[in-house]
Amino acid sequence: MKLKKNDIVIIVAGNDRGKTGKILKIFPKNNRVIIEGINMRKRHTKPSQKNPQGGILEKEASIHVSNVMMLDPKTNEPTRLGAQIILDEKSGKQKRARVSIASGEMIQ
Repeated sequence: MKLKKNDIVIIVAGNDRGKTGKILKIFPKNNRVIIEGINMRKRHTKPSQKNPQGGILEKEASIHVSNVMMLDPKTNEPTRLGAQIILDEKSGKQKRARVSIASGEMIQ
């Protein structure tokens, strides 16, 4: 999976199509991500010590990775991600960097 936590992404399919958000959590085994403020679901909770009032809580649910695209930092449009091998000057080792396919700009 090429996406990472704290990446800014856009939803390309589903009820929340067109919305953007930050990735909060990634589930690589299931190919799913949780995005801040996207795919909100209601959960009915009984009163407990933690939540003495009980009631209905809204929480983000996971969304499949295929319905999400990374936002290009340069153009702020959806882009695919690629990889580029870069030689580190200090250690002399090769490192793998994520690169935007649309603009060719490296993504931290």
